[in-house]
Amino acid sequence: MTNPPPRVDGKSLLELFRHYLREHNLPVTHQREAIAKIVFFSDDHLSVGDLETELERLEIDVGKATVYRTLDILKAAGLIQEHDFGEGFKRFEPLAEQSHHEHLICLDCGKVVEFSNERIERMKALITEEYGFRHHHHRLEIYGTCSDCQHKDANTLSRGIREDLLNRDQ
Repeated sequence: MTNPPPRVDGKSLLELFRHYLREHNLPVTHQREAIAKIVFFSDDHLSVGDLETELERLEIDVGKATVYRTLDILKAAGLIQEHDFGEGFKRFEPLAEQSHHEHLICLDCGKVVEFSNERIERMKALITEEYGFRHHHHRLEIYGTCSDCQHKDANTLSRGIREDLLNRDQ
């Protein structure tokens, strides 16, 4: 059975971030909080470019170095995870407690869909047992074309076929 992973509690993550900053004698700044809020409350896997666009939209002046440093702090605190989906840039997502999940990545539009699957978890246990491995962690990324892009491609293809037929008849 495929299920969406548990939702992230952005408010709790923000409090944990503030606590982490204070414990490590780092200032709790408006810019750091803004970056954390954007990541914690987003439904997407954000790139640095996505963060900069959102900060600009919110009219919050933050330099690129501050964005990178804040992301490093969030990673060190264990509050976000960094992903490299082979796009030439990294994406970031907040971590939910006890939330292991997999990713589907659209090669056309870059959309990332998270899912959890009981069968994959059972297979992982069976495979590690069969080979005498003690499981530490795993990652599954499936690359393909999302349903929106498939639909768009199908419409483009059928439109092209219709145009070809019309041009032949003339």
